[in-house]
Amino acid sequence: QVRLVQSGGGLVQAGGSLRLSCAGSGRSISTWDMYWFRQGPGKERELVASMIWGTMSTYYAGSVKGRFTISRDNANNAVYLQMNNLKPEDTAIYYCKGTRAEDYWGQGTQVTVSA
Repeated sequence: QVRLVQSGGGLVQAGGSLRLSCAGSGRSISTWDMYWFRQGPGKERELVASMIWGTMSTYYAGSVKGRFTISRDNANNAVYLQMNNLKPEDTAIYYCKGTRAEDYWGQGTQVTVSA
């Protein structure tokens, strides 16, 4: 059974950093297109960052550009989201998604940024 297992997240003060991990279980995700989404309180889920396997191109939402970095670690079958200079408005549940013929979602992890 293929699963994406998330870790990281938690509570941090504004200006701090966190790293989210999304590890593949049951199959290699090295050739998958990978995405990070988030859903803040009372908000719709939004795309934060993505990495397309074929071109290795990356995308960042304007609100996180220059602060967040998506990266891939094939040796550990994982994708990361490094989040620096966090702001209270980054508070949300963060989800990873992997796509290879079909979509797989991680279980979500809470990130809370205090002012």
